[in-house]
Amino acid sequence: MDSAAQRRWVLILGTIVAIGPMTIDMYLPSLPGLQAYFGADTSEVQLTLSAYFLGLALGQLVYGPLADRHGRRIPLLAGLALYTFASLACALAPTIEVLIAMRFVQAVGGCAGIVISRAMVRDRFEPQQMARIVSSMVLVMGVAPILAPLAGGQILRFAGWQAIFLALTLFGVICLVAARTLPETLAQRAPPIRMGAVIRGYAGLLRHRHFMGYALAAGIGSAGMFAYISGAAFVFIEVFGIAPDHFGWFFGANAAGLVAASQLNGLLLRRYKAERIVRGALAAFAACAWLLVLTAATGWGGLWGVALPLFFCIGSLGFNFPNATAAAMAPLGDRAGLASALMGTLQFAVAAVAGAAVGHFHDGTPLPMALVIAVCATGALTVLHVLARP
Repeated sequence: MDSAAQRRWVLILGTIVAIGPMTIDMYLPSLPGLQAYFGADTSEVQLTLSAYFLGLALGQLVYGPLADRHGRRIPLLAGLALYTFASLACALAPTIEVLIAMRFVQAVGGCAGIVISRAMVRDRFEPQQMARIVSSMVLVMGVAPILAPLAGGQILRFAGWQAIFLALTLFGVICLVAARTLPETLAQRAPPIRMGAVIRGYAGLLRHRHFMGYALAAGIGSAGMFAYISGAAFVFIEVFGIAPDHFGWFFGANAAGLVAASQLNGLLLRRYKAERIVRGALAAFAACAWLLVLTAATGWGGLWGVALPLFFCIGSLGFNFPNATAAAMAPLGDRAGLASALMGTLQFAVAAVAGAAVGHFHDGTPLPMALVIAVCATGALTVLHVLARP
Protein backbone atom coordinates (compact mmCIF):
# COMPACT_ATOMS: atom_id res chain seq x y z
CA MET A 1 0.00 0.00 0.00
CA ASP A 2 1.53 3.35 -1.05
CA SER A 3 1.57 6.31 1.32
CA ALA A 4 -1.32 8.15 -0.37
CA ALA A 5 -3.56 5.08 -0.25
CA GLN A 6 -2.56 4.47 3.37
CA ARG A 7 -3.47 8.04 4.35
CA ARG A 8 -6.84 7.73 2.61
CA TRP A 9 -7.46 4.39 4.31
CA VAL A 10 -6.58 5.80 7.75
CA LEU A 11 -8.80 8.84 7.13
CA ILE A 12 -11.83 6.71 6.26
CA LEU A 13 -11.36 4.20 9.09
CA GLY A 14 -10.65 6.99 11.57
CA THR A 15 -13.84 8.77 10.53
CA ILE A 16 -15.87 5.57 10.92
CA VAL A 17 -14.37 4.86 14.35
CA ALA A 18 -15.21 8.49 15.26
CA ILE A 19 -18.86 7.40 15.32
CA GLY A 20 -18.18 6.31 18.91
CA PRO A 21 -17.00 9.66 20.33
CA MET A 22 -19.32 11.65 18.03
CA THR A 23 -22.39 9.78 19.25
CA ILE A 24 -21.37 10.13 22.89
CA ASP A 25 -19.88 13.61 22.97
CA MET A 26 -22.16 15.64 20.71
CA TYR A 27 -25.19 15.24 22.96
CA LEU A 28 -23.36 15.66 26.29
CA PRO A 29 -24.24 19.38 26.57
CA SER A 30 -27.92 18.40 26.30
CA LEU A 31 -27.94 16.01 29.30
CA PRO A 32 -29.16 18.56 31.87
CA GLY A 33 -31.73 19.77 29.31
CA LEU A 34 -32.92 16.21 28.62
CA GLN A 35 -33.53 15.84 32.34
CA ALA A 36 -35.89 18.82 32.27
CA TYR A 37 -37.52 17.88 28.92
CA PHE A 38 -38.51 14.36 30.01
CA GLY A 39 -38.99 15.16 33.71
CA ALA A 40 -36.39 12.50 34.53
CA ASP A 41 -33.81 12.32 37.29
CA THR A 42 -30.03 12.35 36.80
CA SER A 43 -29.60 8.57 36.93
CA GLU A 44 -32.32 8.03 34.28
CA VAL A 45 -30.71 10.50 31.90
CA GLN A 46 -27.29 8.90 32.41
CA LEU A 47 -28.87 5.55 31.45
CA THR A 48 -28.89 6.91 27.89
CA LEU A 49 -25.09 6.71 28.12
CA SER A 50 -24.96 3.37 29.94
CA ALA A 51 -27.38 1.83 27.41
CA TYR A 52 -25.09 3.02 24.64
CA PHE A 53 -22.05 1.47 26.34
CA LEU A 54 -23.96 -1.78 26.88
CA GLY A 55 -24.96 -1.88 23.21
CA LEU A 56 -21.32 -1.40 22.22
CA ALA A 57 -20.30 -4.23 24.55
CA LEU A 58 -22.85 -6.80 23.36
CA GLY A 59 -22.87 -5.86 19.69
CA GLN A 60 -19.17 -6.49 19.31
CA LEU A 61 -19.58 -10.15 20.27
CA VAL A 62 -21.73 -10.54 17.15
CA TYR A 63 -19.57 -8.60 14.69
CA GLY A 64 -16.35 -10.45 15.56
CA PRO A 65 -17.46 -13.87 14.25
CA LEU A 66 -19.37 -12.27 11.35
CA ALA A 67 -16.28 -10.32 10.25
CA ASP A 68 -14.13 -13.47 10.34
CA ARG A 69 -16.70 -15.54 8.43
CA HIS A 70 -18.18 -13.11 5.88
CA GLY A 71 -15.31 -10.66 5.50
CA ARG A 72 -14.93 -7.17 6.89
CA ARG A 73 -16.91 -5.15 4.36
CA ILE A 74 -20.46 -6.58 4.47
CA PRO A 75 -20.88 -6.55 8.29
CA LEU A 76 -19.42 -3.03 8.37
CA LEU A 77 -21.97 -1.70 5.87
CA ALA A 78 -24.85 -3.46 7.65
CA GLY A 79 -23.84 -2.02 11.01
CA LEU A 80 -23.54 1.52 9.65
CA ALA A 81 -27.01 1.26 8.09
CA LEU A 82 -28.48 0.16 11.44
CA TYR A 83 -26.70 3.04 13.19
CA THR A 84 -28.17 5.58 10.77
CA PHE A 85 -31.72 4.24 11.25
CA ALA A 86 -31.38 4.25 15.07
CA SER A 87 -30.02 7.81 15.10
CA LEU A 88 -33.15 8.99 13.32
CA ALA A 89 -35.30 7.01 15.77
CA CYS A 90 -33.53 8.74 18.69
CA ALA A 91 -34.48 12.13 17.26
CA LEU A 92 -38.14 11.05 17.21
CA ALA A 93 -38.17 9.44 20.69
CA PRO A 94 -41.32 10.51 22.62
CA THR A 95 -40.17 9.29 26.06
CA ILE A 96 -36.93 8.78 27.95
CA GLU A 97 -37.53 5.00 27.85
CA VAL A 98 -37.71 4.99 24.04
CA LEU A 99 -34.58 7.14 23.85
CA ILE A 100 -32.70 4.72 26.12
CA ALA A 101 -33.79 1.75 23.95
CA MET A 102 -32.84 3.48 20.69
CA ARG A 103 -29.46 4.47 22.13
CA PHE A 104 -28.84 0.75 22.69
CA VAL A 105 -29.75 -0.05 19.06
CA GLN A 106 -27.65 2.89 17.86
CA ALA A 107 -24.64 1.43 19.66
CA VAL A 108 -25.21 -2.07 18.27
CA GLY A 109 -25.02 -0.60 14.77
CA GLY A 110 -22.16 1.80 15.40
CA CYS A 111 -19.90 -0.73 17.09
CA ALA A 112 -19.37 -2.45 13.73
CA GLY A 113 -16.92 0.31 12.86
CA ILE A 114 -14.99 -0.11 16.11
CA VAL A 115 -14.59 -3.89 15.81
CA ILE A 116 -14.02 -4.18 12.10
CA SER A 117 -11.62 -1.25 11.77
CA ARG A 118 -9.25 -2.86 14.32
CA ALA A 119 -9.47 -6.17 12.47
CA MET A 120 -8.78 -4.46 9.12
CA VAL A 121 -5.68 -2.80 10.55
CA ARG A 122 -4.51 -6.16 11.90
CA ASP A 123 -5.11 -7.70 8.44
CA ARG A 124 -2.71 -5.24 6.80
CA PHE A 125 0.06 -4.35 9.29
CA GLU A 126 2.64 -5.84 11.65
CA PRO A 127 2.39 -5.09 15.43
CA GLN A 128 4.75 -2.08 15.72
CA GLN A 129 3.36 -0.54 12.52
CA MET A 130 -0.15 -1.37 13.71
CA ALA A 131 0.42 0.72 16.86
CA ARG A 132 1.50 3.67 14.69
CA ILE A 133 -1.53 3.26 12.41
CA VAL A 134 -3.87 3.15 15.42
CA SER A 135 -2.21 6.34 16.70
CA SER A 136 -2.88 7.96 13.30
CA MET A 137 -6.50 6.84 13.47
CA VAL A 138 -6.73 8.34 16.97
CA LEU A 139 -5.61 11.66 15.43
CA VAL A 140 -8.45 11.50 12.90
CA MET A 141 -11.13 10.32 15.32
CA GLY A 142 -9.73 12.68 17.97
CA VAL A 143 -11.21 15.59 16.05
CA ALA A 144 -14.65 14.26 17.06
CA PRO A 145 -14.43 14.75 20.85
CA ILE A 146 -12.91 18.19 20.26
CA LEU A 147 -15.59 19.42 17.84
CA ALA A 148 -18.62 17.30 18.84
CA PRO A 149 -19.47 18.95 22.19
CA LEU A 150 -18.81 22.38 20.69
CA ALA A 151 -21.15 21.56 17.79
CA GLY A 152 -23.71 20.10 20.19
CA GLY A 153 -23.63 23.23 22.33
CA GLN A 154 -24.11 25.47 19.30
CA ILE A 155 -26.97 23.32 17.98
CA LEU A 156 -28.69 23.68 21.37
CA ARG A 157 -28.52 27.47 21.04
CA PHE A 158 -30.72 27.38 17.93
CA ALA A 159 -32.63 24.08 18.11
CA GLY A 160 -33.66 21.31 20.49
CA TRP A 161 -31.81 18.15 21.46
CA GLN A 162 -33.56 16.32 18.59
CA ALA A 163 -31.46 18.29 16.09
CA ILE A 164 -28.31 16.72 17.56
CA PHE A 165 -29.55 13.25 16.63
CA LEU A 166 -30.54 14.47 13.16
CA ALA A 167 -26.93 15.64 12.74
CA LEU A 168 -25.75 12.17 13.83
CA THR A 169 -28.09 10.63 11.24
CA LEU A 170 -26.36 12.70 8.55
CA PHE A 171 -22.95 11.63 9.89
CA GLY A 172 -24.06 8.00 9.65
CA VAL A 173 -24.98 8.49 5.99
CA ILE A 174 -21.54 10.02 5.30
CA CYS A 175 -19.76 7.09 6.97
CA LEU A 176 -21.89 4.58 5.06
CA VAL A 177 -20.99 6.20 1.73
CA ALA A 178 -17.28 6.33 2.66
CA ALA A 179 -17.25 2.69 3.80
CA ARG A 180 -18.51 1.55 0.41
CA THR A 181 -15.15 2.63 -1.08
CA LEU A 182 -13.11 0.36 1.23
CA PRO A 183 -11.78 -2.91 -0.23
CA GLU A 184 -12.07 -6.27 1.50
CA THR A 185 -8.96 -6.97 3.65
CA LEU A 186 -9.60 -10.51 4.89
CA ALA A 187 -7.49 -12.87 2.79
CA GLN A 188 -8.97 -16.14 4.05
CA ARG A 189 -12.41 -16.42 5.56
CA ALA A 190 -13.21 -18.59 8.55
CA PRO A 191 -15.37 -21.74 8.23
CA PRO A 192 -19.17 -21.43 8.61
CA ILE A 193 -20.16 -20.03 12.00
CA ARG A 194 -21.04 -22.63 14.64
CA MET A 195 -22.11 -21.37 18.03
CA GLY A 196 -20.06 -23.98 19.85
CA ALA A 197 -16.92 -22.97 17.96
CA VAL A 198 -17.57 -19.28 18.68
CA ILE A 199 -17.98 -19.96 22.40
CA ARG A 200 -14.81 -22.07 22.44
CA GLY A 201 -12.99 -19.29 20.60
CA TYR A 202 -13.99 -16.70 23.17
CA ALA A 203 -13.20 -19.11 26.01
CA GLY A 204 -9.71 -19.65 24.58
CA LEU A 205 -9.12 -15.90 24.48
CA LEU A 206 -10.31 -15.54 28.08
CA ARG A 207 -7.62 -18.04 29.09
CA HIS A 208 -4.90 -16.22 27.12
CA ARG A 209 -3.04 -14.33 29.88
CA HIS A 210 -1.14 -11.97 27.57
CA PHE A 211 -4.26 -11.01 25.64
CA MET A 212 -6.41 -10.60 28.75
CA GLY A 213 -3.78 -8.54 30.55
CA TYR A 214 -3.53 -5.95 27.80
CA ALA A 215 -7.22 -6.13 26.81
CA LEU A 216 -8.29 -5.41 30.39
CA ALA A 217 -5.63 -2.71 30.73
CA ALA A 218 -7.13 -1.00 27.67
CA GLY A 219 -10.73 -1.65 28.73
CA ILE A 220 -10.58 -0.70 32.40
CA GLY A 221 -8.39 2.30 31.60
CA SER A 222 -10.88 3.47 28.97
CA ALA A 223 -13.71 2.98 31.47
CA GLY A 224 -12.09 5.74 33.49
CA MET A 225 -12.51 8.02 30.49
CA PHE A 226 -16.15 6.98 30.13
CA ALA A 227 -16.72 7.75 33.82
CA TYR A 228 -15.42 11.23 33.03
CA ILE A 229 -17.71 11.45 29.98
CA SER A 230 -20.73 10.40 32.07
CA GLY A 231 -20.08 12.93 34.80
CA ALA A 232 -18.41 15.84 33.01
CA ALA A 233 -21.55 17.66 31.83
CA PHE A 234 -23.12 17.64 35.29
CA VAL A 235 -19.85 18.56 37.02
CA PHE A 236 -18.92 21.45 34.73
CA ILE A 237 -22.42 22.76 33.97
CA GLU A 238 -24.26 22.18 37.27
CA VAL A 239 -21.45 22.23 39.86
CA PHE A 240 -19.17 24.89 38.37
CA GLY A 241 -21.82 26.84 36.44
CA ILE A 242 -20.29 26.57 32.96
CA ALA A 243 -22.77 27.48 30.19
CA PRO A 244 -23.74 24.51 27.96
CA ASP A 245 -22.33 26.21 24.85
CA HIS A 246 -19.02 26.83 26.70
CA PHE A 247 -18.78 23.29 28.10
CA GLY A 248 -17.35 22.09 24.79
CA TRP A 249 -14.20 24.17 25.28
CA PHE A 250 -13.29 22.30 28.48
CA PHE A 251 -14.23 18.95 26.98
CA GLY A 252 -12.40 19.75 23.75
CA ALA A 253 -9.21 20.71 25.62
CA ASN A 254 -9.07 17.25 27.20
CA ALA A 255 -9.74 15.64 23.83
CA ALA A 256 -6.91 17.69 22.33
CA GLY A 257 -4.60 16.40 25.07
CA LEU A 258 -5.62 12.84 24.20
CA VAL A 259 -4.88 13.43 20.51
CA ALA A 260 -1.53 15.10 21.24
CA ALA A 261 -0.50 12.18 23.45
CA SER A 262 -1.45 9.67 20.74
CA GLN A 263 0.79 11.49 18.27
CA LEU A 264 3.70 11.70 20.72
CA ASN A 265 3.16 7.98 21.17
CA GLY A 266 4.11 7.46 17.53
CA LEU A 267 7.50 9.02 18.25
CA LEU A 268 8.03 6.98 21.43
CA LEU A 269 7.36 3.76 19.51
CA ARG A 270 10.57 4.37 17.54
CA ARG A 271 12.57 3.86 20.75
CA TYR A 272 10.40 1.79 23.10
CA LYS A 273 8.20 -1.27 22.81
CA ALA A 274 4.46 -0.81 23.10
CA GLU A 275 4.33 -2.95 26.25
CA ARG A 276 6.74 -0.67 28.11
CA ILE A 277 4.83 2.48 27.17
CA VAL A 278 1.56 0.97 28.45
CA ARG A 279 3.02 0.37 31.91
CA GLY A 280 4.37 3.91 32.21
CA ALA A 281 1.12 5.44 30.94
CA LEU A 282 -1.03 3.55 33.43
CA ALA A 283 1.24 4.50 36.33
CA ALA A 284 0.89 8.17 35.35
CA PHE A 285 -2.88 7.75 34.94
CA ALA A 286 -3.24 6.31 38.45
CA ALA A 287 -1.12 9.07 40.02
CA CYS A 288 -3.12 11.85 38.33
CA ALA A 289 -6.43 10.15 39.16
CA TRP A 290 -5.72 10.05 42.89
CA LEU A 291 -4.62 13.69 42.75
CA LEU A 292 -8.01 14.40 41.19
CA VAL A 293 -9.72 12.61 44.10
CA LEU A 294 -7.78 14.80 46.54
CA THR A 295 -8.75 18.07 44.84
CA ALA A 296 -12.38 16.96 44.37
CA ALA A 297 -12.70 15.96 48.03
CA THR A 298 -11.10 19.11 49.45
CA GLY A 299 -12.31 21.66 46.92
CA TRP A 300 -8.74 22.85 46.52
CA GLY A 301 -8.31 24.89 43.34
CA GLY A 302 -12.02 25.01 42.54
CA LEU A 303 -12.71 24.51 38.84
CA TRP A 304 -9.04 24.34 37.86
CA GLY A 305 -8.25 21.95 40.71
CA VAL A 306 -10.53 19.48 38.92
CA ALA A 307 -9.86 20.46 35.30
CA LEU A 308 -6.05 20.19 35.35
CA PRO A 309 -5.74 16.66 36.86
CA LEU A 310 -8.50 15.57 34.47
CA PHE A 311 -6.48 16.88 31.53
CA PHE A 312 -3.49 14.73 32.46
CA CYS A 313 -5.67 11.70 33.25
CA ILE A 314 -7.25 11.78 29.81
CA GLY A 315 -3.94 12.58 28.10
CA SER A 316 -2.27 9.51 29.62
CA LEU A 317 -4.88 7.33 27.89
CA GLY A 318 -3.52 8.49 24.53
CA PHE A 319 -0.46 6.36 25.33
CA ASN A 320 -2.37 3.47 26.87
CA PHE A 321 -5.05 2.54 24.37
CA PRO A 322 -3.12 2.27 21.05
CA ASN A 323 -0.27 0.32 22.62
CA ALA A 324 -2.43 -1.97 24.74
CA THR A 325 -4.56 -2.73 21.67
CA ALA A 326 -1.52 -3.59 19.56
CA ALA A 327 0.08 -5.67 22.34
CA ALA A 328 -3.13 -7.60 22.99
CA MET A 329 -3.80 -8.48 19.34
CA ALA A 330 -0.24 -9.03 18.13
CA PRO A 331 -0.15 -12.83 18.68
CA LEU A 332 -3.72 -13.41 17.44
CA GLY A 333 -3.66 -12.79 13.70
CA ASP A 334 -5.83 -15.81 12.89
CA ARG A 335 -8.42 -14.72 15.48
CA ALA A 336 -8.26 -10.95 14.95
CA GLY A 337 -12.03 -10.56 14.54
CA LEU A 338 -12.85 -12.50 17.71
CA ALA A 339 -10.06 -10.79 19.64
CA SER A 340 -11.15 -7.31 18.54
CA ALA A 341 -14.77 -8.08 19.45
CA LEU A 342 -13.89 -9.43 22.89
CA MET A 343 -11.62 -6.44 23.54
CA GLY A 344 -14.42 -4.06 22.70
CA THR A 345 -16.93 -6.01 24.78
CA LEU A 346 -14.68 -5.92 27.83
CA GLN A 347 -14.02 -2.21 27.33
CA PHE A 348 -17.64 -1.12 27.02
CA ALA A 349 -19.03 -3.56 29.60
CA VAL A 350 -16.76 -1.97 32.20
CA ALA A 351 -17.60 1.46 30.77
CA ALA A 352 -21.34 0.81 31.25
CA VAL A 353 -20.72 -0.09 34.90
CA ALA A 354 -18.46 2.94 35.42
CA GLY A 355 -20.96 5.32 33.82
CA ALA A 356 -23.86 3.89 35.85
CA ALA A 357 -21.79 4.19 39.05
CA VAL A 358 -21.14 7.88 38.40
CA GLY A 359 -24.88 8.47 37.96
CA HIS A 360 -25.88 6.34 40.95
CA PHE A 361 -23.50 8.05 43.37
CA HIS A 362 -24.01 11.56 41.97
CA ASP A 363 -24.20 13.94 44.94
CA GLY A 364 -23.77 17.35 43.37
CA THR A 365 -19.95 17.31 43.71
CA PRO A 366 -17.09 16.10 41.45
CA LEU A 367 -16.04 13.44 44.00
CA PRO A 368 -18.05 10.42 42.71
CA MET A 369 -16.69 10.93 39.19
CA ALA A 370 -13.14 11.33 40.52
CA LEU A 371 -13.35 8.18 42.65
CA VAL A 372 -14.64 6.04 39.77
CA ILE A 373 -11.82 7.31 37.54
CA ALA A 374 -9.23 6.52 40.22
CA VAL A 375 -10.60 3.01 40.78
CA CYS A 376 -10.45 2.34 37.03
CA ALA A 377 -6.87 3.63 36.77
CA THR A 378 -5.71 1.52 39.70
CA GLY A 379 -7.59 -1.54 38.45
CA ALA A 380 -6.07 -1.30 34.96
CA LEU A 381 -2.55 -1.06 36.37
CA THR A 382 -3.16 -3.97 38.74
CA VAL A 383 -4.54 -6.43 36.17
CA LEU A 384 -1.71 -5.64 33.77
CA HIS A 385 0.93 -6.47 36.38
CA VAL A 386 -0.89 -9.64 37.46
CA LEU A 387 -1.77 -11.10 34.04
CA ALA A 388 0.85 -9.77 31.60
CA ARG A 389 4.14 -9.90 33.39
CA PRO A 390 7.08 -8.43 31.43
